[in-house]
Amino acid sequence: MNYSVIKAAGLPDALTRRLEHQFTMADYAQLPEPARLTAAQQARVLVVNGESTITESFIAQFPKLELIADFGVGYDGIDVAAAARRGIAVCNTPDVLTDDVADMAMGLLLATSRQIVGAQRFIERGGWRDGGYPWTKKVSGGRLGIIGMGRIGQAIARRAAAFDMAISYHDYRQLPDSAWPFYRSVAELAAASDFLVVCVNGGEKTRSLVNAAVLAALGAEGILINIARGSVVDEGDLIEALERGTIGGVGLDVFNQEPEVPAALFNRPNVVITPHMASATHETRRAMSDLVFDNIAAFMAGKPLLTPVTPY
Repeated sequence: MNYSVIKAAGLPDALTRRLEHQFTMADYAQLPEPARLTAAQQARVLVVNGESTITESFIAQFPKLELIADFGVGYDGIDVAAAARRGIAVCNTPDVLTDDVADMAMGLLLATSRQIVGAQRFIERGGWRDGGYPWTKKVSGGRLGIIGMGRIGQAIARRAAAFDMAISYHDYRQLPDSAWPFYRSVAELAAASDFLVVCVNGGEKTRSLVNAAVLAALGAEGILINIARGSVVDEGDLIEALERGTIGGVGLDVFNQEPEVPAALFNRPNVVITPHMASATHETRRAMSDLVFDNIAAFMAGKPLLTPVTPY
């Protein structure tokens, strides 16, 4: 069989079935070695997800490849520059998951600050019979610092405004006509914040952007929330900060070596962790699936991609 599309990562079953119905598609991981080599020689489209690592050497195995379609907004695992050098387009699924990720950021912020998970464990182990749960940190009216004021960062800012929070941010550049205070360094932003939310893209440019110095600036009562990429936060520095009480708490949806999560983050009342599920609602995953399919269908029909990624 002549395969035009190769699936090289986990995708929703409904999207897989839809692609199989419309195109000749193979699952790269399920093909035996001889068939895998043949399929790689034929494929025009590679479908991956936001957690995929697509290196230049991997891309080189697909000589007829013309499009890498990413089921996800993050594409830091894809060597976009290498793809561009080979004339291969890349598309992703922005916008459709913005609300869910922003909602998760606020959920983690509230859950971590008010220690909601820790309070549930407190009840479950019978602690309430001996007295009330320790007081926690107020959210409304607090100072919120946002690292990365793109679509998701701005959506979080809009939600935080309803909590009467004072919002400021750091980004590669200052937004024109923005009413939010801008900080040129992450450490300066952290020092001016009670809560620090990470929304910036992953990749080498932002690796360990949040490190020991930033956490120290955030302070012993500060709360860190990360719904971006695990690589942006230095996990070793974060664990040390928690153990020393350098920061007040952390809410994480992403980690450095997913699905592995450091045991040092477990069973802490001031830590809330979730398994990279910020965009994982039925509604948003359907919208992401539709956008992946529509991008591939447009490409196959010789039409412009709906959401192309620009090499950086």
